[in-house]
Amino acid sequence: MTLTIKHHLDEVGLADGRLFVSGTWRQAKAGATWAHRHPATGETVGTVAVADTEDVDDAVRAARRAFDDGPWPSMRAGERMRIVRRCGDLLREHADELRSLQALDNGVPLSFGTVYAGSVDIAADAFEHHAGWIDKAGGQTLPPFQGGDHMAMTLREPIGVVAAILPWNAPFLLFAQKIAPALAAGCTVVIKPSEHATFCVLRMVELLAEAGVPDGVVNLVSGPGEPTGDALIHHPGVDKISFTGSRATGQRIVSASAEGFTRVSLELGGKSPAVVFPDADAGLAGMTAMGMVTLGLSGQACVAHTRALVHRDVYDEFVGAAEMIAGSVTYGDPFDPEVLSGPLVTEAQLEKVLGYVEQGCAAGARLVTGGERVDGELAAGNYVTPAVFADVDNRMSIAREEIFGPVLSVVPFDDEDEAVAMANDTEYGLGAGVFTRDAQRALRVSKRLRCGMVGVNGFQVEPHVPFGGYKQSGLGREGGLAAFESYTELKSVLMPLTDEMM
Repeated sequence: MTLTIKHHLDEVGLADGRLFVSGTWRQAKAGATWAHRHPATGETVGTVAVADTEDVDDAVRAARRAFDDGPWPSMRAGERMRIVRRCGDLLREHADELRSLQALDNGVPLSFGTVYAGSVDIAADAFEHHAGWIDKAGGQTLPPFQGGDHMAMTLREPIGVVAAILPWNAPFLLFAQKIAPALAAGCTVVIKPSEHATFCVLRMVELLAEAGVPDGVVNLVSGPGEPTGDALIHHPGVDKISFTGSRATGQRIVSASAEGFTRVSLELGGKSPAVVFPDADAGLAGMTAMGMVTLGLSGQACVAHTRALVHRDVYDEFVGAAEMIAGSVTYGDPFDPEVLSGPLVTEAQLEKVLGYVEQGCAAGARLVTGGERVDGELAAGNYVTPAVFADVDNRMSIAREEIFGPVLSVVPFDDEDEAVAMANDTEYGLGAGVFTRDAQRALRVSKRLRCGMVGVNGFQVEPHVPFGGYKQSGLGREGGLAAFESYTELKSVLMPLTDEMM
């Protein structure tokens, strides 16, 4: 029997998507819609309004009015703190509903929605964390550097209208990592969710309005990159673009931002290495790396450790553990609590992953397990069995390019210097893992790795810790004080204290 998710639509209460502009829900003016096909079954789940240039202009103008003339940027810190905290509270209260909407959006199973990094809890915590910065957005007072009796000071002010462009794979976390610091700083926002994960974002926007965010402060335009995203990144009324997604789209955004020197934050993916030393618990390392590559998102996570650099002394043990995890992954109805991982997001992504498996085999890597399309009752879905490649050369495409699927490439090494050189031999620099029982080695290697985040003997995403990468993994950071400050401009004020010239 072929898998179906149709019976969940009424249970969840899914309604067709609309735009949210200046506190009002409405259809796209031209009436255009996009039919969302579920990646687990190929069934049409619902329709999403497609915003065109005129709709995007309406949303940006609403955000502009709310910033220039509305109460949000000038609101007292205590009041804005209460509203931002209430946003987090409401997300937490509606966690089960939001997880179900996500399962209908992108097929990520409910079981993964309880894992902290993929849960509504981390989104709620991000709102709570950033609310705490609102009354601490201070500058500095500086002593005079040269003659004259005067005062020098700096002020932090909200950057203005923010275009927040979200990916499909982690809508809870990335909604919060962009929207919470923007609101905390006093900005107004136009959100564009991925067309593959719109419904849960629509509901989160509803909850923000319910929390008391004033009309026009948060707006939503849905639709694909063309026309919706393109109109948003080129709009002259946008002061900052915050984007998470592909490197190619990031390059287009940087080009568009040059038109008006629009501020930009980008998180563009990675080819993150897990470096496993001979004194490590190689079995745990193999399970951890393969778990990141398979469970929940089927490897469609930018920071997943898809490239394992393993010392030859523990190589076989690591590969065996990874193979065991690969064989234990279960697929199916995302509402089934026994299902541990989801489908690839589109048929095109499925073909891309299968193509990389072919490339790995042709290049001489040893396919230990997996790399096949799942058939039977899941044949209509975009499922690939988790693949483990051994005997990989770090110059192979499967070790260098972001596959964004359940494929782990295991590369052997002989000493620390070789491992660090191979880890850094990449265009990306998002994350890494270091597996060792030697604390000095753990810190030494962590400092040598050219990436934005390093996990020692494991990896965790936290709402108050900066998230982002070096090199072509992007620009800027999300999370923590770094994120909050990225939604502000720094102003210097010099004031004489006497009538004498400064």
